[in-house]
Amino acid sequence: MNIIFWGTPDYSVESLKVLIDSHHKISAVITQPDKKRSRGSKMMASPIKKIALNHNIPVFTPINIKNNTSFIETLKSFQSDVFIVIAYGKILSSEILSIPKYGCWNAHASLLPRWRGAAPIHWSILKGDTFTGIGIIKMDEGLDTGDLLLEEKIEINESDNLLTLSHKLSILSSNLIYKTLEIIEKEPKAVNLKLSPQRNKDREIKYARMINKEDYKLELNDFAENIKRKVKGFFPNAYIIHKGKILKILNVRLLSKVEINKLDKKFTKNGTNGIGRVLVIFKNEGLVISTKTEPLLIKEIKLEGKNTANKNQLIQQLNLKLGEKI
Repeated sequence: MNIIFWGTPDYSVESLKVLIDSHHKISAVITQPDKKRSRGSKMMASPIKKIALNHNIPVFTPINIKNNTSFIETLKSFQSDVFIVIAYGKILSSEILSIPKYGCWNAHASLLPRWRGAAPIHWSILKGDTFTGIGIIKMDEGLDTGDLLLEEKIEINESDNLLTLSHKLSILSSNLIYKTLEIIEKEPKAVNLKLSPQRNKDREIKYARMINKEDYKLELNDFAENIKRKVKGFFPNAYIIHKGKILKILNVRLLSKVEINKLDKKFTKNGTNGIGRVLVIFKNEGLVISTKTEPLLIKEIKLEGKNTANKNQLIQQLNLKLGEKI
């Protein structure tokens, strides 16, 4: 099949690679314009653009796609069978959606209609979902409102964070996109009959708004469970300010009831009930601090100007004593 692929971040790369290695033809790739993607002033291409150029695939990086007549005429010139859209970063107009012969197809990283929008993986972790997945939808003008062709659910493990869960969903997305193309290729006239509306009595419609830099700052005067979810959901960017420097918190865990019971005596003995104060030091693991609710163990950090640290290295790097505030 003749395909135009739309995508931008690392998350989209696995799907593009799978399609490049398949018998299908990628006629062009549409991605976001080059921008500053790291420290410094150097402009950098998107991960998707780099892959496309390495395979000699034409790349287009329009600043605007709505009412862009010349760009739309270029899209039409490819006479595509389908557009595949994975984390491109902009909403496609009805004029663009109507171009490919068999429609535009999106792999969305949630169990729709839960977490429609820009940051579904973040919000599934932040809200404590136990499952997520990939839904393949035929795109319409709404925000992730299209009918579903395929869907697969996966469990969100206790050990998962934004990085690990994104990787799992990226792989799943590539598998389901390939299956989608096989279905369209074999039964093009029957595809629409296989579609189903996004209806599930167990899934409330929720919107995953875009994440802002302000979201990354942790408040230790919060529920320990919420802090843990933010560390996982914003990995590796969740942070606090410690002694005037950015201290990224990369890994934490809640204490067991047995551990908390042992801490209670030390709470009283050392008078360490203040928010963010060190309650106990677990040798070769990390620091236990107080929160609005139960204590929280900080297991891995990245202090501004320092390398990532965990276990005893973390303890030595922060150099905090019992009762001191992080």
